[in-house]
Amino acid sequence: MNSFDSSNTSDALRHLFEAGVDAVKGEPAVARAFAQRFTQAPDRILAVGKAAYAMYMGLPENVRAATPALIITKDGHADGAPDLRHVEIREASHPMPCARSIAAGEAALAFVQDCAPDSRLLMLVSGGASALVEALPSGMSLESLMERTKIALSNGSTIGQINAERIAHSRIKGGKLLAAFAGRRADVLAISDVQGDGIDVIGSGIGAYGGGTLRYSCHIVGSNAVARDAAAAQATTLGMHVHHNAETLYGDINEVAGDILATVDGGAAPEGVYIFGGEPTVQLPDNPGEGGRNQGLALELARRISGRSDLSILVAGTDGSDGVSAGAGAIVDGHSFRAADGADEAIRLANSGAFFRTTGDQLVTGPTGTNVMDLVIVHRKTADAG
Repeated sequence: MNSFDSSNTSDALRHLFEAGVDAVKGEPAVARAFAQRFTQAPDRILAVGKAAYAMYMGLPENVRAATPALIITKDGHADGAPDLRHVEIREASHPMPCARSIAAGEAALAFVQDCAPDSRLLMLVSGGASALVEALPSGMSLESLMERTKIALSNGSTIGQINAERIAHSRIKGGKLLAAFAGRRADVLAISDVQGDGIDVIGSGIGAYGGGTLRYSCHIVGSNAVARDAAAAQATTLGMHVHHNAETLYGDINEVAGDILATVDGGAAPEGVYIFGGEPTVQLPDNPGEGGRNQGLALELARRISGRSDLSILVAGTDGSDGVSAGAGAIVDGHSFRAADGADEAIRLANSGAFFRTTGDQLVTGPTGTNVMDLVIVHRKTADAG
């Protein structure tokens, strides 16, 4: 796509989203950072999170060929990985932890404790690690962890609140894993999926270090800001005017929907592109249906712009997933809410994913190799522009 095609706004929005995601994919992000910052290969590699395998593949081939590694990622996010004796790959469920998450946590703890006293550890950290890897304190069961997680994910808690709870009941979160590291140096490369990009919050602080004699460094190699800026640059290349680019998607999806429309409708808002980033929260019913916060937000936006001809909106998670759903999000316009029966019911039952599968508005990308929260990209045109 070399220029903006006003007759196919949906494809244009997807193109901007892909440009944002491509800018923060784990493989190129780690490749750049390693080349810029490292002159010596690590002795061991621990990669955790949804983007763990993609980040690992960004390391130089000679490093991957010789260095023992433990990779812990989400189910299906390491498909096609070669079977190597010195590389162990573990997968677990997300967003709910499972028995494999506990086994992976114990494996990660043993991996760092087993390092030689003079060794260097490279950690590759991305979002999702909170659910994918855990080591529980004595007396706490997996069932209790799952119940706590279910409540936190459904009651509108922020990621900061959820991660604070996780850290309090973990033997490896909040800097505790590296406190158990037996070597002399730990370097962390991280892709941020949290507001403020703090390593003490990413993955519930799985890559954080509280201080001591360990030589420690941490660098953020991908963030929501980088993805937004790349989407904005691509829009400009296509001849689209970008009027807004900010990380403001915080709060309940109903509040966020109102804020988004207030921005694109405020005053004499001009025709062009409006980009938002962040991670909203959602209140779920007792038995939610298919979909997550992105498709829920997209359906609420579709309800509010129903019948309008001036707005097209993409809402999606940069990791390619959205709750219990095959979709990353959806692309909606003034026709979407009435494109099939049952939209109001889908909102009430948190079943937006099933609704968008029916209408064909669901955005499906598969695993993207990154995770920098969510993007909302709005294109506004004059109402009489067709």
